[in-house]
Amino acid sequence: MVQKGMPYLIVPENDMHNINIIIDERGSLSVSSPVPGRLASLLKSINKLPPRVAMTGDVLRMKETKIPVIAESFKKAILKEHKAASEATYGVSTVLSSASATCRSRSEGLLSLLNEESSYNILKFEIGSCVFIDSLGSSHNIELDTFEPPKADLLLPFSAKLIDGINRSDPRRRALILFCFEYFDVTARDAVLLSVDHHGFEVLARVPERATAPDVPQQYHWKEFRFTFKEAVKDVEDFCRMLVELEEEALHSVKSYSGLG
Repeated sequence: MVQKGMPYLIVPENDMHNINIIIDERGSLSVSSPVPGRLASLLKSINKLPPRVAMTGDVLRMKETKIPVIAESFKKAILKEHKAASEATYGVSTVLSSASATCRSRSEGLLSLLNEESSYNILKFEIGSCVFIDSLGSSHNIELDTFEPPKADLLLPFSAKLIDGINRSDPRRRALILFCFEYFDVTARDAVLLSVDHHGFEVLARVPERATAPDVPQQYHWKEFRFTFKEAVKDVEDFCRMLVELEEEALHSVKSYSGLG
């Protein structure tokens, strides 16, 4: 978890990492966006890796007196997520609940660990270097002085369930296909939600290759498309609302030039 811009690692007491950092404080950490359920299988089948951030730095043990304070702060942040989920509208709850049972928020496992007295250690990760690795495998160095402390987030903790819930729904996937047609003039055969953020989302669509000879079967490949919202969203409710508005806008546009409106 991240607290005031600093990454913290919550490690079970019997984990070998606790011994390793006594020997050598140097560590590395790789973080990627969630790749839930069927999406993981698809990416593996096309040899595509999700974008990720790779960091190196020092892993430091926290003083015993500080651990309860930090743990309590983590619990409050996690319970805030749970409160947001319980107060979600019917439409949002339907999407989240349709995700696979194995597709849990990362915080759910952390809360159960934090509630067990003296069963974990909290380690601080002081970042020394940071590299962004895109989906094509290209590395991009990030200057540490450009880092901005992240704000409390009520979208990304639900991103795995949001992505999986949409990808498991045929009507919602058809909406993604419609987006590709309306905004990129591409006739996709299939589409899945790849990632979400506060400014929009990315779709992975199966689209036709270049025109081939009449006697050659049409070939398809997977391609990414980026869709940007008109304004940044603050939480999962906002995200779903903007997604619905985008769908209504696309449907209205199609009807207007097809004569169905």
